[in-house]
This record gives sequence, C-alpha cells and structure tokens, in this order.
Amino acid sequence: MWVRSLQVRNLRCIAQAELSLEPGLNLFFGRNAQGKTSILEALGLVARGRSFRTERLEQLVRRGSAAMSASALAAGQEPELQLEVRVDQSRRQLRMFGREVPVRDYHGRLEALVYSTERLSVVHGTPRDRRQYFDRAAAALWPAYRQQLGEYERVLQQRNAALATAQPGLEAWDQRWLETAARVRVRRTAYLARLQAALEQAFRPAGERYSLGVRPAPTDVAAAQAALVEEWRPLQAAERRRGRTLCGPHRDPIELSVDGQAAEVWASAGQARSLLLALTEAALLVYRQERGTAAVALLDDLDSELDEGRADEICRRLATQGQLLVTTAHAAWARSQASAGRIFEVEAGCIRPH
Repeated sequence: MWVRSLQVRNLRCIAQAELSLEPGLNLFFGRNAQGKTSILEALGLVARGRSFRTERLEQLVRRGSAAMSASALAAGQEPELQLEVRVDQSRRQLRMFGREVPVRDYHGRLEALVYSTERLSVVHGTPRDRRQYFDRAAAALWPAYRQQLGEYERVLQQRNAALATAQPGLEAWDQRWLETAARVRVRRTAYLARLQAALEQAFRPAGERYSLGVRPAPTDVAAAQAALVEEWRPLQAAERRRGRTLCGPHRDPIELSVDGQAAEVWASAGQARSLLLALTEAALLVYRQERGTAAVALLDDLDSELDEGRADEICRRLATQGQLLVTTAHAAWARSQASAGRIFEVEAGCIRPH
C-alpha cells in the first residue's frame, strides 16, 4: 500500500494542504517549526487513527479552528482505499469511503512506521518505553495481539486491586493472570524473534551488529505458564505486602545491543539513531512478509546527528521497499536527493514541490 494523495485541514500550523505523493522517496525540507513534521503526523493519523506526537486531541487542531481533518487515497488494492480522520477539541472520528466506522474496522487497513527523535527513548529510555514500542508494532501486525494485551491489562488491574485490598477470590485472578500473561509472553517473543531475523538483512552501517532479545523467551503457552509459576512463587508474599503484581509481561526487560554492548549504556547518538532506523527497516520487512504488502515509512528529522552517508544509505534502502516520507532542516542535503525522488519545500505551513 502507498498513499497517492494526502489532504490536510487545520492541523497545527497547516491551514490547508493537498499533496500528490509517489512510491519511493518523498522528501520535505524547510526551517524548524514550518510544518514538516505535521505532514508526517497527518499521514500517521490517517494510517493509525492517532498521532505519534501526542495523545491530547486538542493539540492537533490549528489555533482558532474548531476542528482538523486529514484524509488520504491509498493505492495498492481495488478499489483504492479512502481514509479520513477528523478531530475536534474532544472527539475523534474515523471514516472509510466517507462513512464513519469503529476503530476495530479502521485499524489495519494502512500501516505507517515512524522514526523520530521522540522514539529514541526506545534505546536510551526505560524498559517500559521498549515494551510499548515493540508491543504497538506487534499489535499493528497481529490484531489478535492487541486484544491479548488489552485482556492482560484488564486482568492485571483486577488482580492488583485484589492484592491491594486483600479481597477474597484472589486465587481466581491468579489463574486468569497466569493464562493471559503466558499468551502475551509467547506472542511477544515470536515477534521479537521475527525482528531479530530481519535485522540481519536490515540497515547495518559500518558493519555494526544490532540485536534484541527478551527474558524470558518461551516458545509455547504451556512452557511460558510453567516458567511464570516458578518466577512468581517466591514473590507471592512480597506481592501481598506491596499490593501489586511483581512479575509478568508488564515488567519483562527487552534488551537492545550494538556490537554486543548494551545500547542504553554504550550507544552514541549516531549509533542510537542507526539502531532505531535498523529496527524500523526490520519492522517493515516483517510487515511485508506477514501481510504481503508494504507499510509506509515516516522518517522525521532524519539527518539530525546522523552523518550524510548513513542518511543517504537508509533513504536508498527504504525507497526501494515501498513509500518513504522524510523530513530534514538541511536544504543542501535535501537537494542532493533530487534524483532519488520527489522533493518539497515547507514554509509557514505551505508545501510546494521543489
């Protein structure tokens, strides 16, 4: 799938924009705070139904406007897919072919994978940042995993409430928790194994080696549940004292490394960005393997703290695999990519082909 046209109304600093896009590279350049990232945000909104920059709906709407909208025509199937997101100060509306649809019918029609500075918390941030990043990617690939995560969160909340209040019936929540936790661990492990295999084919500048893993890493539900029981047994007294669940998928560490060294400790700024780009390409490869179609890649502020050689290479790689939207504040580097794809200049919320 790729986006043929994108229309944006009243999103942040963009009052109105209509863009014709192409497969391969579409690059947007301009000074800071001109609206470049908002273009990627608009496409991400259309694809996923939510922003990759904020959870607060009111921040999306241009100052002085009552509502915003982003719509796209996506090619790659017949008929071409028409998607739209409308947001006012308190409500989000999802539309397909002009008709409002529930979230469950909207998700999965078009996928966009995002690289941005905010995503660097995956490398240098908390274990929770890493879990959320990979869980969201796996949920986009497998809708059933999104349901499993939601069920696990509900059971975890109920079990924590039972622990905190010492209410009767905790044993029933123990069993539900063990069952849902085992399923989440197995599915998460399967996704990370697929990503690790794809990393061997993905972006590896200067011969760097990237790896990821999760502990524990069960391969079937029965083994996962048995291992969880052994892990949980010595913690039961502490759980009752502290009133919360002390092990399980919500606490599992996911490890990232560069050349065998822990990335969160040793990766330089450039290495952290290169690792995140490699993970983005690996996720694109896994998505294509699973779905038989391409996701759209959105790379924001690509060449910030990344040398031109690495930026050039990742653009070449991803542009051949599907549709790629890139932003940069460096006009000279943008112009150097003119032969590789379409270039747009962005100024004060206005976008024009360059």
